[in-house]
Amino acid sequence: REAKIIERAKALKVNAGTEPDTDLGPVISKQAKERVKTLVQSGVESGAKLLLDGRNIVVPGYESGNFVGPTILSNISTDMECYKEEIFGPVLLFMEADSLEEAIDIINKNKYGNGASIFTTSGVAARKFQTEIEAGQVGINVPIPVPLPFFSFTGNKASFAGDLNFYGKAGVNFFTQIKTITQQWKDSVGGSKVNLAMPTSQKS
Repeated sequence: REAKIIERAKALKVNAGTEPDTDLGPVISKQAKERVKTLVQSGVESGAKLLLDGRNIVVPGYESGNFVGPTILSNISTDMECYKEEIFGPVLLFMEADSLEEAIDIINKNKYGNGASIFTTSGVAARKFQTEIEAGQVGINVPIPVPLPFFSFTGNKASFAGDLNFYGKAGVNFFTQIKTITQQWKDSVGGSKVNLAMPTSQKS
């Protein structure tokens, strides 16, 4: 299983995003690259097994670019810094659980709640996962549960700040100035006295 994933990861093409057939572009800054490398190294020092190391990749023509190649770590535990933090880089962490319940519990105990996916042929397992998981974006047989703009970004817990999202209906609401109009119409025209009392305070 791990060997197949490593083989697929090695085949990914790392290059500038403007180059044809690029699978992975650079991270956003030099600081971001160093952060990714530091978190990977912290995992190794904490006992993780480095199955694929992409930290020192050099892309011809972009030697000074902020590139990080596909990186895979196994033997991950929940107390490792590389697990506790969102890496924001092409790093895959292997963890194992003995049951679906244990896997859900591991995810829910993480302080972040951006997205989570399950791959299964069982509708029962899929329903249990989508119901019990504490992540804002849930994928069922979808590798990256990031919605298109007509949906709403719904990361939760420490993966979200604020009270409104910026995609979908929430995005429309954010840019909407709300207007409330209260009206009352009478069948007859003229001659009736205007009553300004609240309906709940009127005597029958």
